[in-house]
Amino acid sequence: MNNFLFVSAENDAIPDCKAGGMGDVVRDVPREISKRGDKVQVVVPSYSRLHHNATFRTNINFLLRGQTYIAELYEVAPKKEFNNVSHYVIHHPEIEEGGIAHIYHDDPEEPFYTDFIKYMIFCTAVAESIKMGAFGQLDVVHMHDWHSSALLFLKEYHPSYKDLIKMRYVYSIHNLAIQGIRPFYDNYASVGNWFPEVPLDFKVLQDPRYKDCINLMAVGIRLADAVHTVSPSYKEDVLLPSARPEFVGGESLEIDLQQADNEGRLFGILNASNYGNVREAEKGQLYRNTVKALFRWLQDESKKYKADFLAHTGEKIMEFVGNRPKFIVSSVARLTEQKFYFFKRSPEAFEKILERLRKIDGIFILLGTGDPDYEDFFREMSYKHKNFVFTNGQSEDLIDSMYLETNLYFMPSLFEPCGISQMLAMRNGNPCLVHHTGGLKDTVEPMKTGFAFDGKTYDIKIKNMIKSFDEALKVWENDKPKWKRIQNNAKKMRFTWDKSVDEYYRSLYLL
Repeated sequence: MNNFLFVSAENDAIPDCKAGGMGDVVRDVPREISKRGDKVQVVVPSYSRLHHNATFRTNINFLLRGQTYIAELYEVAPKKEFNNVSHYVIHHPEIEEGGIAHIYHDDPEEPFYTDFIKYMIFCTAVAESIKMGAFGQLDVVHMHDWHSSALLFLKEYHPSYKDLIKMRYVYSIHNLAIQGIRPFYDNYASVGNWFPEVPLDFKVLQDPRYKDCINLMAVGIRLADAVHTVSPSYKEDVLLPSARPEFVGGESLEIDLQQADNEGRLFGILNASNYGNVREAEKGQLYRNTVKALFRWLQDESKKYKADFLAHTGEKIMEFVGNRPKFIVSSVARLTEQKFYFFKRSPEAFEKILERLRKIDGIFILLGTGDPDYEDFFREMSYKHKNFVFTNGQSEDLIDSMYLETNLYFMPSLFEPCGISQMLAMRNGNPCLVHHTGGLKDTVEPMKTGFAFDGKTYDIKIKNMIKSFDEALKVWENDKPKWKRIQNNAKKMRFTWDKSVDEYYRSLYLL
């Protein structure tokens, strides 16, 4: 039996520990590994809340900033039990709850300031736990994004953690654009402050652009035994330099990724979707679930500032209860540049889409929270356009209803390492309209399972986005058999974890 340790910032196998797709992967892959008879342990930070009602396992003593730190390891009950899968959290008062999904901090003045502190404490506590044998004899440590890559730094350079060299280290890149860049020295949230006893190898640790900073995403790429992007097309993208907004590629780390590829350490393996034990949504509940969610948000103190807008959305939805639209376009996503750059930069293109929808008695429903600028933009658009419903919050019931009852799922991501939403929509037989990039290229086939747009320049992309939207609506209006075929093809697509994890074993784990 092989023994795996997954180290991550998110884990959706336990309650309230997910902000994005990484949480899904860290939930699903251990389950698939356990089916092969191997053992998996997953450890995430407690964020000052996930250890409540958990089972205390041990204290962890380690040195940071020249001082002794004491953290606590707890075992947490998962949402669903699986043989040979255990879930842990590490608690320390300085590993604070964030504002983004109660996980990450947003530090606009000094990017990554608070997150750097909490993930340094977390990674050192994990290194000490491995050294203590808290997870038993490990064969593979699988780390996810920059939050966990400090483990590689400690294994490589810290005198106390030379023993960690024994097992194989795998590093998954979920979003290359978020890199965890902090100064080497002269700052509380700097490497020199937290590890004064470690001589720093600047050449291996530094950011390609900011020579006085560590880049923790780069550390993961440079020091892991295997590096993994979450789709084959995203692997191809990141080997090329970015030329925003036309193309988002290696984000200044393309040379490191090319080197990993030349050394046979870089692999593109598609994330998958869950097709069993799916939460069953009830058909016909979309508007009811929207109203329920709005009432709940209206009672939430933190949403008082947008009470007027929530009431406005409620009023709009009530009109559709008795007068149901003929066509529903939907999107569910965090409101960020990655997901909705095209709409925010070209409001007139978004308005053309809404106008085209209006002609067929259609509506566009968007659910999400995120960047305040994007929230403001979409609230403004909702006030202006009767057929744009912006549900500015989070609700699992409503999300399930949207995936179930939409006619066309819209995913105009600027870049997309893999994407899970398109798989969830297709699972319900809903065609998707996507930007032909990264994992969206690997999962949606134009005119077979959905629709896509692309283009050499930004202006051509925008033009083609409107054109593809029009083409999708024309198929629905004028060629019902073809629309049905696309729906059926989408529903038949299977992106399964057993296939992806087979590839993990072959290429990443070498087992």
